[in-house]
Amino acid sequence: MTKPKRIKHKTKKSLSKRVVLLGSGAIKRKRSHRTHCSSAKSTKRKRQLRKSVLFNDAQYKITAHLLQGRR
Repeated sequence: MTKPKRIKHKTKKSLSKRVVLLGSGAIKRKRSHRTHCSSAKSTKRKRQLRKSVLFNDAQYKITAHLLQGRR
């Protein structure tokens, strides 16, 4: 009897276009709420929204399996 074939997981393309997978295995993303209604936001807040951030542990557990096809 032969072993059943393993399913090859596809990458969720919508997520892969929004995040960057770093060499260390961490996932980097952009911050939200930057473009809409920017006149109501302070300069400090808009400047802080420019920076990218890493996914925290909870976000990583949810999304890491959606990027399985990339590695």
